Amino acid sequence: MNSNNSYDLKHIIYCSKPTILDDKTISDILTTSRRNNTRSGVTGALVCRSDLYFQYLEGPVEAVDKTFEKIKSDTRHSQIQVLKNDTTNRKLFASWAMREDPVKTWMWTRKEVENGLLSKIKPTEAFKAFEQLSREVDQFDQLE
Repeated sequence: MNSNNSYDLKHIIYCSKPTILDDKTISDILTTSRRNNTRSGVTGALVCRSDLYFQYLEGPVEAVDKTFEKIKSDTRHSQIQVLKNDTTNRKLFASWAMREDPVKTWMWTRKEVENGLLSKIKPTEAFKAFEQLSREVDQFDQLE
């Protein structure tokens, strides 16, 4: 990695509303993401619930942008809202082509999401949620 504040990596955090959410859909998303992300150097995490997709993508700038363009055209979700789009010098999920986490304990309530919490969330708060998740997982024990 270059020094002198030169950043070769990018991360995007976004949320959206599922239009389809069942076990097969999640399995398909994760299988495709892991295959494509392994090739492109993109890593990240996906929190999925019936009322929310909350995703963190990180990696080379061009690869993250290309991946996000594909995500934006996916009809399995709507109301995509970018919460943070920034450069970085480190990865939170370096060992995860795409980690799935149906967080239920520390994540927001359905009522909070319904009342627009994510339209008011600050970029630093969105980042802290994924930072917490990255600390809670054993990144050397990848899900297959």
